[in-house]
Amino acid sequence: MSELIGLYPSWYVPQIGSAWVMGIIGTIHVLASNTSVGAAVLFALLETRAVRDNKPEIMQYIRKYGMFLLVFSYIWGSVTGPGIWYSITVASPRGVSALIHNFVWAWASEWVFFTVEVIGVYALVYTIGKIDPRTHLKITWTFAVSSVATMVIIVGILSFMMWPGSDRWYLTGSVFDAFFNLNFAAQLAERMFLMLTSAAVVGSIIVAAIPRGNPMRREVGRTTAFLGLIGLVGGALAFMWYVATLPPNALVILSDRLPHWFGQTDFRITTFVPLAATSVIVGAYLLWVYLRPATVTVPLAAAMTVILLIAGIWPEERTRETMRKPWVAGQYVYSNQIIGRDVPGLDIQNQVPLIAKDGLLKTAAFVPADLRIVTPANRLQAGRLLAVMACSNCHSLDRDGALRPLPRLLQGTTDVAMIQGFLAGPLAHGTVPYMPKIALPADEQLALASFLAAVNAGTVDAEGRLIARTSAATHVAARQHSPIAKD
Repeated sequence: MSELIGLYPSWYVPQIGSAWVMGIIGTIHVLASNTSVGAAVLFALLETRAVRDNKPEIMQYIRKYGMFLLVFSYIWGSVTGPGIWYSITVASPRGVSALIHNFVWAWASEWVFFTVEVIGVYALVYTIGKIDPRTHLKITWTFAVSSVATMVIIVGILSFMMWPGSDRWYLTGSVFDAFFNLNFAAQLAERMFLMLTSAAVVGSIIVAAIPRGNPMRREVGRTTAFLGLIGLVGGALAFMWYVATLPPNALVILSDRLPHWFGQTDFRITTFVPLAATSVIVGAYLLWVYLRPATVTVPLAAAMTVILLIAGIWPEERTRETMRKPWVAGQYVYSNQIIGRDVPGLDIQNQVPLIAKDGLLKTAAFVPADLRIVTPANRLQAGRLLAVMACSNCHSLDRDGALRPLPRLLQGTTDVAMIQGFLAGPLAHGTVPYMPKIALPADEQLALASFLAAVNAGTVDAEGRLIARTSAATHVAARQHSPIAKD
């Protein structure tokens, strides 16, 4: 009996893959959470001015924006928050486990701050005009501080997902070595600046709802837009710092997506053109709000919020997730849930050698008994299961899937030997910087290669269902191309 490595069952989503499910939910949640933290800072600054200059009319803007925030961030955000937890738990259970085991007390602290934040926003909104202004100001600043504190803790965890930054954490397993990693400060600066921009764009909806004759429209509109412009400029500068703190594998991926003026030669129009264009559009819009707040309309402000979500946050979050590959946490848990390196500080051992020796089908816990040993009769089904376990977290198995379709990335080849050569060569030796090291025994390599070749040939679909029977001659030809002539 082979030693089991305890892999959880794989969650495969046809066409889009599990990563896009997480990404879609996460992008909506990021807009809600970014807006809430940025708005908390905006509220604190505006209310400080209202108390200092005796301008109680500013509080009406804060009350309206706060009511909007209760629905937009603290109801809608609270729906997508558990959605993220559900999707990442079933799609990447070992990644979540790694984060929980490393940051259990940090996460507990974040929940305490979040509880204070939620209580604070309700107290802020419903006590305006009902308590002493200076007492209310203390509530607002408590809300702002707790909001920022939740973001600081979350960024420490997210930045560890990119990489610990040095080998020290692998030896100590210390939560502080994990939290205060090389990427932490840069990512925190970038996110905090961009949160101000998110809060300004969403807040312009409330500005546009103020009657045009009201002088408060100009004052709060200019303040909101100015804060957003600061966030946009600061975010651009922080992004350059952020790039300087990325690990080598992330820089390899990033080089395929940055424009030439970042010093790279390759240009991927699908990622950074939308981001650059969105930054220009949002910047121009906020400048317009600053100069002419009386001309802003609610439909335009709402449209800018949608643009920010689809053309700004979505490509940014997608790029960040892509750059982390082939890892999902701490550069020791691969995106396919396999432990890819030793972590002496936590008594964690690399599982790649065991899989190379005994095979993934024999060592994974949740594998049907009739697929643990590859035979000519079950080869395609075994190959599909291997593709789901080893590849589907980052790739669609459909030829025309939305999530980096694996058959198409193999250039559509139906040559089993060619695919198996790739599995036995670059993947088995870990020489592809953005893909996990997948060292499989020869029989599992053949099964996986046969399935992918069959999908490209159109004889089976991504679910392993037979589309058209291959002729005996085709079967013999495929067998002759295989380096393994006999089972």
